[in-house]
Amino acid sequence: MTTLPVGIIQARPVYYDLAATMDKTASLIDEAAKQGLRLVSLGETWLPGYPAWLDYCPDASRWNHPPVKQVFARLRQNSVVVGGKETERLSKLASAHKIVIVIGVNERVDRGPGNGTLYNTLLTFNANGALVNHHRKLVPTYTERMVWGQGDGHGLQAVDTAAGRVSALVCWEHWMPLTRQTLHESFEQIHVAAWPTVHEMHQVASRQYAFEARCFVLACGSILKAADLPSELTPPPELVDEPDHLAMNGGSAIIAPDGRYLAGPVYRDETIVAAEIDLSEIDQEKMTLDTTGHYARPDVFNLTVNRDRRGG
Repeated sequence: MTTLPVGIIQARPVYYDLAATMDKTASLIDEAAKQGLRLVSLGETWLPGYPAWLDYCPDASRWNHPPVKQVFARLRQNSVVVGGKETERLSKLASAHKIVIVIGVNERVDRGPGNGTLYNTLLTFNANGALVNHHRKLVPTYTERMVWGQGDGHGLQAVDTAAGRVSALVCWEHWMPLTRQTLHESFEQIHVAAWPTVHEMHQVASRQYAFEARCFVLACGSILKAADLPSELTPPPELVDEPDHLAMNGGSAIIAPDGRYLAGPVYRDETIVAAEIDLSEIDQEKMTLDTTGHYARPDVFNLTVNRDRRGG
């Protein structure tokens, strides 16, 4: 039996400060590499942090509200341009440590169609530094639609990496049945489920995904304190005097193809959640359920995917 060490970086970004969060990212990936991990993942829009203010701050949805516009401007100014210096640095980190990196980013498009749009994006870097997948969340969820555009099917795939075939989805994409099946049909072995925080229903969705796909799932969450909410906006009354209250408390976990936990869930702590996985377990579990093989009915169902890139 050959095992593969994989892990999740569960931490607190330097919220809405891209340069500082990028420095912290490099330090954390260095630590993951020292632990011997072959694949490491980070949560939804880790760079430079999930915009939790959309849900926590009562004035976030006010029309033409100057403080909200200031916060959005800061998010936009601190978002990642794919092909820019941040992705170049991530590529060098992956290559230097010979580690696969899957990371969530706020992506800003600065060219071509969709110029100026922000996307909720997952980037996968192979251990040689190559950017091998670039997925944009298909549908921003509820309040998220105020800041992110709709993604496309271009990155809906598992890709070959030094750690195996790796796929990734963002948050509520895990409740889109056709999206899940599309990735199942690309033969995923390791799936990164990126969440802002992995609360109970997110745990349910992550374990369901592992069982349905017969793959390993890394359910990634981050940490956010009430003090991290933008100072321009009004915090909810119950958090005014509790700056250390965790509005996002992690919950990261590594899940086997039969749905059992291999590590975690870990709450509250900034840590690296790690486990040794054995890819041969996938073959064992597919004996009873294989949603793309003997438990599929391609003579009854036909799934097609538009993989065109919509934005720049």
